[in-house]
Amino acid sequence: MKKAVIRTGSKQYLVAEGDILDIDKLNSDKKKIDFEALMVIDGEKISVGTPIVDAAKVSADIIETDKLGEKKTSVRYKAKKRVHTVHGHRQHLTTIKITKIS
Repeated sequence: MKKAVIRTGSKQYLVAEGDILDIDKLNSDKKKIDFEALMVIDGEKISVGTPIVDAAKVSADIIETDKLGEKKTSVRYKAKKRVHTVHGHRQHLTTIKITKIS
């Protein structure tokens, strides 16, 4: 089984064919996207790039882009002062499916 390490959104992911990932939002109108591989594992053979592996490419289909993450809340509270504020944040994410590692 082929596996690869890709970099997107200042993060690295270990992926295999058929994996579905939630990554940081991609500003792309395309339905397919290609990533450069930092490392490729093919059975016993391991190729490590400096910084990328030449002629290695990971193809993926974009499934959905939306606010998919859980809502994170932060609370500011001071006892006996009637100070209480709540802030919420929901991350924009893109769901991709890895189709091919070549």
